[in-house]
Amino acid sequence: MKILIIEDDKFFRDFYAFKLKEKNFEVEVAENGEVGLQKVSQVQPDVILLDLIMPKKDGFAVLEALSQQGLTQKIPVLIFSTLGQEREIEKARSLGARGYVSKTFFDFDKLLQRILEVSKN
Repeated sequence: MKILIIEDDKFFRDFYAFKLKEKNFEVEVAENGEVGLQKVSQVQPDVILLDLIMPKKDGFAVLEALSQQGLTQKIPVLIFSTLGQEREIEKARSLGARGYVSKTFFDFDKLLQRILEVSKN
């Protein structure tokens, strides 16, 4: 399974890419929303982990672009963010996100579980 992590924070990007590779996932990373949108078409990931607060294009703009292209129907997007307010989560869901995982708790097992759940749907 191919996972694209769109995350501007180098620590989170590298940490989760490493942990997912340990579990035998193919992982690609993008450091901002613009690069992330380019990589979606190049990589054709099975799941996207998407941060909300990023430079150049934030996660909401990325979701909107993916949704307009019909890609959120084909590629499950998990919001992977420190923003956990209900209104942000609902906004992301309205744009096509399939779920939310907080990256602040470093609960890799929960993240892995959510990836597997959304990839089956």
